[in-house]
Amino acid sequence: MLSDFIAVFCREKHQAESREAFPIKDERLRQAIGDKEMMLCPDCTRLFSHGTAKLLLCPYDPKPMCKKCETHCYAPGYREKIREVMKFSGMYLMKHGRMDLMLHYFF
Repeated sequence: MLSDFIAVFCREKHQAESREAFPIKDERLRQAIGDKEMMLCPDCTRLFSHGTAKLLLCPYDPKPMCKKCETHCYAPGYREKIREVMKFSGMYLMKHGRMDLMLHYFF
């Protein structure tokens, strides 16, 4: 889910910036996001790297949504940025036919 949200945010908000493929070295991460190639700008690459590191280190199984989690693991600067990404991308995807996300949001 995080990879989809950051990819949408980067594609829509950072159109003028150069993008490179995100290197996926961890096998668990490859399984989580699949074999799709993510083209991200440098800022979104840093955000996704931070997010995936926190995801892989999460002590909860299954991992809860961040807004329902007891432990906030994102660093303060990243926490505000990930909120911005989630808000923008969630609304964008709902407007473009992804109603399953609305169910995920409320339940």
